[in-house]
Amino acid sequence: MADVAFDYTNLTEVEGGIMGAEISQLSPRLEEAANVLLREPPGFMRLPKTAGLSEQSKTLAGEIKASGATDFVHAGIGGSALGPIALHRALDHPYHNLLANRSGPRIHFAENTDPATLSAILDIVDLSNTWVNVVTKSGSTAETMANFLVLRGALVDAVGEEAYGERVVFTTDPEEGYLVQIAEREGIRRLPIPPDVGGRFSVLTPVGLLPAAVTSRDVDALLRGAEQCVDEVTREGAEHPAVVGAAYHYLMNTERGRNVRVMMPYADSLERLAAWFVQLWAESLGKEGKGSTPHGAVGTTDQHSQVQLYMEGPQDKVIELIEVENHPRDLPIPRAYEDLEGVGYLGGHTMAGLLNVECDATRKALLEAGRPNATIKLAAMDEEHLGYLMQALEVQTAIAGSLYGVNAFDQPGVEAGKQITYSRMGRPGY
Repeated sequence: MADVAFDYTNLTEVEGGIMGAEISQLSPRLEEAANVLLREPPGFMRLPKTAGLSEQSKTLAGEIKASGATDFVHAGIGGSALGPIALHRALDHPYHNLLANRSGPRIHFAENTDPATLSAILDIVDLSNTWVNVVTKSGSTAETMANFLVLRGALVDAVGEEAYGERVVFTTDPEEGYLVQIAEREGIRRLPIPPDVGGRFSVLTPVGLLPAAVTSRDVDALLRGAEQCVDEVTREGAEHPAVVGAAYHYLMNTERGRNVRVMMPYADSLERLAAWFVQLWAESLGKEGKGSTPHGAVGTTDQHSQVQLYMEGPQDKVIELIEVENHPRDLPIPRAYEDLEGVGYLGGHTMAGLLNVECDATRKALLEAGRPNATIKLAAMDEEHLGYLMQALEVQTAIAGSLYGVNAFDQPGVEAGKQITYSRMGRPGY
């Protein structure tokens, strides 16, 4: 069972913190937001309890590995890439692609349209043993489709027009879109993205489950963690810590003018989780002049690049630390140079111990400086805890949307740039 704790103590005890009376005043709206979420659950809330959700992804992943695939290229952008990348970075070996005994093929993410990146992927993959997963719900995302066309051309050159489609998967809408048409025309297999689940909420659909299963992650444990979160939210409603957190962050923004929410995990493996969350929070809430700006950092690295700003810069931020209590690996720090007081004291400790002491030191220093901060604690870094955390952050974002009075599930501000791109690139009708 996942053990994930949300600690908002330093949002109340800090100078200028949120008062209990303010939370009480907001409680009716918070309870209504929770009731709506549970009474009319959006698609992402139903995913963990969807029977057989992981089976197609696991079956296809098994086929990919059994085929002797050396490389797996995941082509997607935004929510179609950030979630899968976050899972990969959090759960797989950080040098997965270099391991001789890796659990699955090398994995590559063709995310942006930067030709240098896609060229580099093509430089190193073995095209005769490469699978390509194209992820776009609409089938018309310009960046993803451009990457697909280049990858398709490379595969056709390597294995021929007839055989290329045997190593291609489309993860897309089950009924509509250009990928559906291409799949039917060329006999390419598909995995479904549920129509009622938007891209930034799609990590626990085949969007995230297939690449995770390809590298032999336990996708059922991911879903178990998420299901535990849904069960707890269902049981606790507005009292669930993730829901309460939406109220704290909303009040910090609207009543205290804190317009930046910094997510700072103390684990390299969670750096891309922060990037995933940046899209989730920004694209869901940044509407009608509302919302706060999410920003990703990583401890302890950014103690040496950003914490100076957090400690003594503008009073416009809420810092959210993520602490892993039991790291999956640790290293003892050997004793040496004990005659040098600035070095020898480290001996006898461990690297994980130092990392967590630094996290606690940052938390206390921020408090003493009058800088509000919160902490999310994970008892361990594994599939179950990560599934719980991602589900909880999605819940919090949806609740925050209700508090702000915006639709957390659309993104009208993204469309203007798309229209201009379509016109400039010569798409008919634009």
